Amino acid sequence: HAKAVTEGQRKFMGTLWNTYAFYTLYAEIDQFDPTKHALEYDKLSVMDKWLLSKMNTMVKSVDDNLGNYRIPEAARALQEFVDDMSNWYVRRSRERFWAKGMEQDKVNAYMTLYTALVTVCKAAAPMIPFMTEEIYQNIVRSVDASAKESIHLCDFPVYNAEQVDEKLEADMDLVLKIVVLGRACRNGAAIKNRQPIGQMYVKADFEIPEFYKDIVKDELNVKNVTFTQDVRDFTSYTFKPQLKTVGPKYGKMLGGIKAALENLEGNAAMDELNATDALKLDINGQEVTLFREDLLIESAQMPGYVSENDNGITVVMDTNLSEELLEEGFVREIISKVQTMRKEAGFEVMDKIRVSVKDNDKIIETMKANEAEIKSEVLAEEVVYGET
Repeated sequence: HAKAVTEGQRKFMGTLWNTYAFYTLYAEIDQFDPTKHALEYDKLSVMDKWLLSKMNTMVKSVDDNLGNYRIPEAARALQEFVDDMSNWYVRRSRERFWAKGMEQDKVNAYMTLYTALVTVCKAAAPMIPFMTEEIYQNIVRSVDASAKESIHLCDFPVYNAEQVDEKLEADMDLVLKIVVLGRACRNGAAIKNRQPIGQMYVKADFEIPEFYKDIVKDELNVKNVTFTQDVRDFTSYTFKPQLKTVGPKYGKMLGGIKAALENLEGNAAMDELNATDALKLDINGQEVTLFREDLLIESAQMPGYVSENDNGITVVMDTNLSEELLEEGFVREIISKVQTMRKEAGFEVMDKIRVSVKDNDKIIETMKANEAEIKSEVLAEEVVYGET
């Protein structure tokens, strides 16, 4: 049981606390006061509307489940929402909080996250009374004098059907599926996420709006996403006989069958199998029919491409990296190392730094060529070359 408890802490309470810590960090820097702004639904971005849709679905689910004494189900709905809020919404929206000033988009991001945090805390208050109370005191009571004295005196959140958009939730689910397959492709090819990839193909029975393609591109660090019905340029199939069924039926001809299968054109053979559920082979003038259970089928990849498929979606990544892409990946690596050094040296998020570099021509060359980008990413005032 102890294991399950720690897992629950990490997955649910830890994630909720991290999201709250993220909100307070930036709200503190910007001196953001939610009582001075309103959540204006019509002005929100797709990402904001998606989170509010998920949030209302969660409220309804938790309410129904608690009302019917289904406690684990209520807890699961809370956990899934916190996961969506942290690992998708905040991750996708981080840069909006870094923007200068307080323009509408940044207000939207703050108000959406604030609303989601307060709502999920109210819904989770019966389960985790102390953590939700602390969050409530710190982000609600501290700014709103008229707020109830404790989260446990507040009303349970009310489900707002107008903010639920099923099409939006469905589209985003597809995006998430594509992203998961894309990550699997990267892992399969051992290419880090920091290394940009030039081209990715998606074969699916749906097309997603441009906005969602941008999320996929950004999330997988890919320059180009093409939806296509035909991925046969990148994948094929290989066939071998399934010995335990083919052996008894065609004992002596096994060698011939093996050779014939090896010489098939993979995609065409797969089409025939899908159309007729069988493959017909000519072995020394004798016709042999093999069914699916007679075949071991593997998907083969063209060199330079890696593909993954699941539930009717196929994702193919072009792993041929140009010089430009490699350099861009190298710049990202440098930025990441400097960010880690910043953190280890104890700098605050908004502190400005100076970076110096020597003894490695390749790094110096790359940094000189990309100095402006590196400086803006790591908040460096200057880069000094040749001495440290």
